[in-house]
Amino acid sequence: MSDQRITVLHVVNSLDPGGMENGIVNLTRALEPRGFEAHVACLERRGAFADRLPSPSRVTILGKHDGFSAAATWRLARQITSLRPDIVHSHNLGALIYSSLATLGGRRCVLLQGEHSQLTPAERQPRRLRQRRWLYRGCRAIHTVSQAMRQELVDCGFPAGQITAIANGVDTGRFLPGDRTAARQALGFPSDAICIGIIGRFGPFKRHLELLDAFERIAAEVPAARLLIAGGGGSEEASVTRRVAASTVRERIHLAGFQNDPRLCYQALDLLAVPSTNEGLSNAVLEAMACAVPALVRTGCGHEQVITSGVDGWIAPLESPADFAAELSTILRDPARLAESGTRARQTVQSRFSLDAMVNAYESLYRACAPMPR
Repeated sequence: MSDQRITVLHVVNSLDPGGMENGIVNLTRALEPRGFEAHVACLERRGAFADRLPSPSRVTILGKHDGFSAAATWRLARQITSLRPDIVHSHNLGALIYSSLATLGGRRCVLLQGEHSQLTPAERQPRRLRQRRWLYRGCRAIHTVSQAMRQELVDCGFPAGQITAIANGVDTGRFLPGDRTAARQALGFPSDAICIGIIGRFGPFKRHLELLDAFERIAAEVPAARLLIAGGGGSEEASVTRRVAASTVRERIHLAGFQNDPRLCYQALDLLAVPSTNEGLSNAVLEAMACAVPALVRTGCGHEQVITSGVDGWIAPLESPADFAAELSTILRDPARLAESGTRARQTVQSRFSLDAMVNAYESLYRACAPMPR
């Protein structure tokens, strides 16, 4: 291993709580003792996860508002001039646009692009694909968080040799099975409940409302069922909150809010529900599986790389609330199989999706991309 100290400037929209942001925090904390110095430039705002970084003082806010901001580009360019990072690591398309401009298309310093979610239908339009292709030309490398995402980019005509997949990883020493009865009591659920949960930001692709509809459909059939909704932020939070208040089974739904430490929520669950239509590789799925909680997930979104359906979780189309309810009903009808799937889920994560494996892969990529010492 090289003794070269490498400075990495991450460029993100913000460090608001989310899967990608959590991954950046975990990565920077793990790489700090390995000779990496991490800085973060937030385009819009700081975010709560900034305080979890090894050095929160290394976070700057670029002051971007709605629409394109030339001032944010100028501030990022000045930060690059002052810091002289070895690598600028941009995360998702918005950050890449500003990073590409500030680095003059990767000519001022090495530019590495991270893609953390699938392309939306709008991003698949020819004009948007041409924009991405032009921006990618300035990148030393592009990484995705799942093999499915990498293949998606290759299928869209982007160069396969430039794109690598680094799967998200989870700290299985931190996320582990706990006392389920105690966790449920702490959250106000009966100890004999059957708990379904969804954990994460209230984004438009997360489909909380479809889960609520599906839960109401099975409520009479599974009287012990309870629904836990944990998370905060996102454009759909208010509508989900109103929908819960109006539910006919409101007393069986628990809005837990944002959790600085979601382990108690996972440890209370029998099943994690992930009906999302757009994911890279869900951190919530990996964290739940590490806690011996299997997941019911929608087809696609990188889930096939993680879950063997019917063994350590379930993958289904989940196109409509009726489909969703039917899957839930079948799964919840067999508690023994549900528990067995949870045990296998933890084994899967321990063997294939550890935090160490993820950190090692990023370290190798950084060292391959970094310029030679002056």
